[in-house]
Amino acid sequence: MTAILVLHGPNLNLLGSREPSIYGSLTLDAINARLMEYAQREGLTLRTFQSNHEGALIDALHDAMHWADGVIFNPGAYTHTSYALRDAIAAIGVPVVEVHLSNVYAREAFRHHSVLAPVCIGQVAGFGWRSYLVALYALQGYLTEHPGSRHLRT
Repeated sequence: MTAILVLHGPNLNLLGSREPSIYGSLTLDAINARLMEYAQREGLTLRTFQSNHEGALIDALHDAMHWADGVIFNPGAYTHTSYALRDAIAAIGVPVVEVHLSNVYAREAFRHHSVLAPVCIGQVAGFGWRSYLVALYALQGYLTEHPGSRHLRT
């Protein structure tokens, strides 16, 4: 069975109340529930984790290399600044899809550059909560078409 980690970065615990005109009105729990429904229908194993702390996100990525076939990751503002997360993604050998709820390229200039994108297999942005669903669908297809990309669990 294909196992996926959905990793949520800083401030995503505030979804539903944080700037709903940009990030939507769904809570993080509601988004996770919709992803779990999709995963159940598709026969996927899905784990979710959120942290506002860079080190905890790095720890979750390190842990994923032992069990996950792929990662869906919304790094929030760490997208633009965290070389430590970039190095963790590069180190784990697990395909990662970068996700953003808003269209970061239609926002402030500092949001237009991702230090993580070069070590991710793809990026989905601008579809609200559905960005996660699109990423999950795309990652599922990627793993099916590239079975050698799955990390060998230790």
